[in-house]
Parts: sequence; C-alpha cells; structure tokens
Amino acid sequence: MQGTDVMQMVSSWPEASKMATEAMIKKYGAPNEVTATRVIWINNGPWKETIISKEEVDHQFPMAHKDVMEQIIDYRVPPDKFDDLARYDGSVIVERTKGTIAARCDKEEANFLALNLAHDIARNSKTVAQAREYYARAIKESMAGKMDPYMQKLQFAAQTRTADADQPAKMMSGDMGKPSSTSRTKNTETTNTK
Repeated sequence: MQGTDVMQMVSSWPEASKMATEAMIKKYGAPNEVTATRVIWINNGPWKETIISKEEVDHQFPMAHKDVMEQIIDYRVPPDKFDDLARYDGSVIVERTKGTIAARCDKEEANFLALNLAHDIARNSKTVAQAREYYARAIKESMAGKMDPYMQKLQFAAQTRTADADQPAKMMSGDMGKPSSTSRTKNTETTNTK
C-alpha cells in the first residue's frame, strides 16, 4: 500500500491523527498494517511498533493536546518504579510481562522525550518532579525552535530479554485441586493428636 492510499484512508480522521500519519509516512515509508481505526508500523527506526489511532486521547500535560501516536520499545522497568512512571506521565505505558514501555503523544519528538525521561526515572538519575519540569521546559523550547537532545533520539542503548513472565504462585504448585502434601500432613497430625 502506498502512502497516498493510506492518507486517503485516514482522510476523515481527526487532524492530529492525520498529521501524525503523514509525518510517519514521510520518515518511515508506508505502514505495515492499516485498519479502520489504526495505522501500524513494525520495527520502524528505533521502535518495536508505532501505532497511530483514529481515537484521540485528551492530555493536559504539559499543555493541552491530543495523544494519537503510541511508540513502543523493548524495555524492562524495575517493578518498584511503576508508580513513579505513572506519576511522571500518564501517557507512558509499561507492560511488565511483555517487557515493553511506550509513550503516547502527538509527535515522535515528544515520545522520544517522554521515554528518555522515563529511563532517567527508572535509573534514579531524575526524580518525578525533575522529569516533569524537564519535559515541560523542553516542549516549550521546541515551540520556540530549539530542539533538546532528548527529543531527537533515544539516549540509551536498546535492551533485549526484557519480558518478565513472573513465576507461579506458591499455592498453585503441585496438583491443582488436590490438597498439598503439607495440608495432608497437617490433617494427619491433627487426627493423630486427638
């Protein structure tokens, strides 16, 4: 499918979605998938996936805009940092089991910024307050034509083996539905002591 065909398909979408689609086609070429509600690139540039949605998500930080473009990378976030990342930016999405982190905004530069600062929080080099202040300042400066390095590319190396399948709960080990050997032993001990 050609980029012009894709733009025709999204012609009735909200403006932010159309602009994001056009920008990604110019940078990465035609998408891998197009549905009635999404345009998807797989392994484009540094991204595992780029998804532009017809549906806009209202976002007020650092100023009012519509989130339409989610960009995903492989990344393992320490579980104790999930709350910090949620406080930092509600449009940073962490999936522990899959081993991914995503940023959802209206422009790729803002997604680079969001993920670079999320990395700083995850590695304890910035607090949530410092990251939010940095983000707002970088966006404001970009509107005046000054592009912060955090908005130009990911500032950290790609990660591998980021998935965290977790482990079975202790109560789930052994035969399902049958009492464990410890509960049988306890029942026997109780019976023997009577």
